[in-house]
Amino acid sequence: MQRIRLRYTKRGRLRFTSHRDFQRAFERALRRAEVPMAYSAGFTPHPKVSYANAAPTGTGSEAEYLEIALTAHRDPARLRELLDESLPAGLDITDAVEARTPGLADRLTASVWELRLEGVEPEGAEKAVAAFLAAETVEVQRRTKNGMRTFDARGAVAGLQAGRPQPDRPGDGPCAILRLVVRHVTPAVRPDDVLSGLRAVADLAPPVPAAVTRLAQGLFDEESGTVTDPLAPDREAVPAASPTAAGTASATAPEGPAA
Repeated sequence: MQRIRLRYTKRGRLRFTSHRDFQRAFERALRRAEVPMAYSAGFTPHPKVSYANAAPTGTGSEAEYLEIALTAHRDPARLRELLDESLPAGLDITDAVEARTPGLADRLTASVWELRLEGVEPEGAEKAVAAFLAAETVEVQRRTKNGMRTFDARGAVAGLQAGRPQPDRPGDGPCAILRLVVRHVTPAVRPDDVLSGLRAVADLAPPVPAAVTRLAQGLFDEESGTVTDPLAPDREAVPAASPTAAGTASATAPEGPAA
């Protein structure tokens, strides 16, 4: 059985698709691309697909991950092309590697988010960010299936900066861009929780909902404050030729002419 790990995106209007919507679209793409999927046992077999830490509905993402199990070997690069062609534009497969190391989900310990706040002056956003970072705790509330829950949104935030839009993304009015690095903790702290915290400590309230995009997720490097590529260990773990195979090759090599 071969395992392939994929990185995919949710762009444009498809950021509003739910995780279940994506699952259905992806399973259709597997059938269109004629991928030799491994299936679970039992009365209702289903393709062996493992999803890891999917982004909330309504947020875009450049860094979603999943793993599939195959019954026959396939080239990851060609498989990526076939699946990408079989998915709608906006759900794009951007990377594929053969799984050579364990624990993909364990390597997703933090995310980098971009929050675009239309109608917010960058200077006001900078002051709100400074107030948020200066606080030891920032309590926010979120409604769950068990009712309202209060938790700290500050402890999970490893980095938060405010800036202006890139020159190639101008807007009609004021706009602030927040870059957020948040650790994956329990309970999970989402970008909208941080926005609630900014409202609580600095009364920062964007007039329209923020456009939120996950830029990266992976292991958080405490020294550099960056999030590393979770597929890098699989690329680096290239299997070397075994000593037995090397010895066999030497033994069967033709001998040169006798002296």
